[in-house]
Amino acid sequence: MIKKGDKVKILTGKDKKKEGEVIEIDRKKNRAKVKGINMVKKHLKATKEKKGGIVSKENFVNISNLLLFKKEKNKPKEAKK
Repeated sequence: MIKKGDKVKILTGKDKKKEGEVIEIDRKKNRAKVKGINMVKKHLKATKEKKGGIVSKENFVNISNLLLFKKEKNKPKEAKK
């Protein structure tokens, strides 16, 4: 099961064979956001607080297109003599 903070590899699409960290998961739609993967341009309208313009941000990827890296299990500590 893929969780937030896990390292994953992309299996298909324009970012195939790239690696990144999961930053958000939508379990209902079976999708995840991965840092630096599936970047899209978002046009923002200017407001009093924020400047408008074109912003790049991550978009969701289907979880079936992700491969979870094996986590390194903690090695048991040696007994002190």
